Amino acid sequence: MACEDNKTMTITFYRIFTTNQTNCIPAVRTRTRKRYRSTDSWCLCGLWLIFLFFSCQTTPQMPDIDPENANVLPLERGALFYIMADVKKVRPIIERLPIQELNDSQTRQMIDRTNYLAAAIFPQESGRRFQLAAWGNYPASQADIALSLNKNWKKRQSQAGGSYWHSSADRLSLAVGTRQAFAASSLNDDPFDPLSKTDVEIPEGFAEFRRDADGINSPFSCWLENPGILISRLMNELGLPLGVPVQKIFINLLPIQEEKYETLIRLQFENATYARAIIPILNMAASFFSGNTDMALTSLFLANPPVLNDSNVDIRSATLNEDIIVQLLSLFTLF
Repeated sequence: MACEDNKTMTITFYRIFTTNQTNCIPAVRTRTRKRYRSTDSWCLCGLWLIFLFFSCQTTPQMPDIDPENANVLPLERGALFYIMADVKKVRPIIERLPIQELNDSQTRQMIDRTNYLAAAIFPQESGRRFQLAAWGNYPASQADIALSLNKNWKKRQSQAGGSYWHSSADRLSLAVGTRQAFAASSLNDDPFDPLSKTDVEIPEGFAEFRRDADGINSPFSCWLENPGILISRLMNELGLPLGVPVQKIFINLLPIQEEKYETLIRLQFENATYARAIIPILNMAASFFSGNTDMALTSLFLANPPVLNDSNVDIRSATLNEDIIVQLLSLFTLF
């Protein structure tokens, strides 16, 4: 597929090249039409080889994963939380994630071509910021050539196979294929390889959690890997210094009308005993938040009584707008 894209682009480039030049090869212009056509073919062949050199020969090895039905994601382990999103359905939320690079015009153009993405947000002490895996339709050959002509970008070998581009100035790494694109950003000068050697496993029960009764996946889901610190911090702010043994937190966005959502939150515990014990604590917290304007954000997520579901506790939020959802995601990055 990449080579087909290259062929189309090569012919376009050739037409522009010959149109803007008074002579491709001056000596040939005065000769017969038949001989000139032969030279045209020779020029085209040469340009075709140049594009092959920059694209097909340097295409990184992309993992073949269907993100909607995957058991693993091509992302590194150790992140604070992982996101899976249908970009076309939740574009406004994607654009406002706590990732500064999403404001870049070139990044927005890439998002225009993206159907689905998965993201990992890392703790500051890791030296990493984020990693993205995206699925869509990308101009891989054009991107490769553009980066090769930019002095800020250098090609590096990926430990996962193939190669990627890295900008020390931006602390950003990119790898672009025709159907997949990967990006990674670090907090220091050490390049963060956007192509993972290993995959992160999707937690048990998360795939089922994402699906509604009709089997349709939520357009935006995420899970927190180590939510204990977050929960303990919130409890301390409530004056309830309790250690809550939450193993995972799952979050789904459920569209209910235009630009309005409900959020389903699942607290996953080791067993039903722990899950049952947390319900009165959450009810106590909800009564504390009620009418407290300083805790307005949190009160939205405790608007409905928690529900015991085997070893899980499910909480359905009040109606949320996009601003509130972005505040929630930003809150997670602080811990």
